[in-house]
Amino acid sequence: MPNGRPPRTNAVVENYSSLLRTVRAAGLMRRRRVFYILVFAILVVALAVAGAGFVLLGDTWFQLLIAGALGVLFTQFAFLAHEAAHHQIFTSGTANDWSARILGPLLVGMSYAMWVKKHTAHHQNPNTKGRDPDIRTGVVAFHEEGAAAKRGLPALLTRHQGTMLFPLILFLGFSLVLDSAKTLFGRRGVRFRSLEISLLVLRFGAYMTALFLFLPLGMAFAFVGVQMAVFGFYMGASFAPNHKGMPILEAGSRVDFLTRQVVTSRNIRGGLFMDTLMGGLNRQVEHHLFPDMARPELHRANALVRQACLRNDITFTETGLVQSYRIVVAYLNRVGLSAADPFECPLVNRYRGR
Repeated sequence: MPNGRPPRTNAVVENYSSLLRTVRAAGLMRRRRVFYILVFAILVVALAVAGAGFVLLGDTWFQLLIAGALGVLFTQFAFLAHEAAHHQIFTSGTANDWSARILGPLLVGMSYAMWVKKHTAHHQNPNTKGRDPDIRTGVVAFHEEGAAAKRGLPALLTRHQGTMLFPLILFLGFSLVLDSAKTLFGRRGVRFRSLEISLLVLRFGAYMTALFLFLPLGMAFAFVGVQMAVFGFYMGASFAPNHKGMPILEAGSRVDFLTRQVVTSRNIRGGLFMDTLMGGLNRQVEHHLFPDMARPELHRANALVRQACLRNDITFTETGLVQSYRIVVAYLNRVGLSAADPFECPLVNRYRGR
């Protein structure tokens, strides 16, 4: 303590610390193992029923209904793996990590290591240019700079990217599998690489073997296409409303933790039904503020978070699901329209300004 005076506490940092103490005092950080065991048991039973239906139906195009059901179930297992990776389920971090490490490759069909690396960076810097991998420019541009850098056909497509969002996320499942392979077979070190590869090979090997043994070739391919499309659509439709269309932060911006997590996140109304449908992702503000909070406690934290935001003059955003999609589509179209003329000549454009 220089000059004998106590150090000054950053008021904004103290506000989050105070909120966290209040949340803990209310018992909202407790583990809810019974809830998660029940959810897991229900999903396993549903998976067994889908498997029985697959065997009983035999050679019929009604199998595509089973494919759609599997897409939904695999997404629900992905929600559980996501929660385990955040240490929301067990008190033991090791138990959580191993649950996610097994659930991800074996039941969801994606790498735990890939997901953790990408998702951790997102949580640390949500909607921050150059730091949040979820807004990195690819097929979709999430900010004006990304859109302006595109030329030719990609720029033309970007101009309508909001309208094309839902058709595009039909392919998200395939993208996640490809990203998993890039991570596991890349040069960078991956913990338990062999285990994850083995689980993925077992999962896809058993899955494909069953399909191509029981179904005609064309029907088997259609089954895979429908299942992956439903999985990708469900995943994308669950994650897209949470941050897209919310403020984008510059890489060097100095924003405190409480403000950063709240203003870049959007909650979705809908109560228990929406909690189940979106695996708790509808409580995105609370999830970002308390990443290891169990899903059933997130709605109880809502009132405390709103009070803290009101005291600190921080905007808290919550909308309906359909409204959130409208906002996201309009935002992406607006970003896309900021792209340069896809067929302009850069040399002509350079001298035109002289």
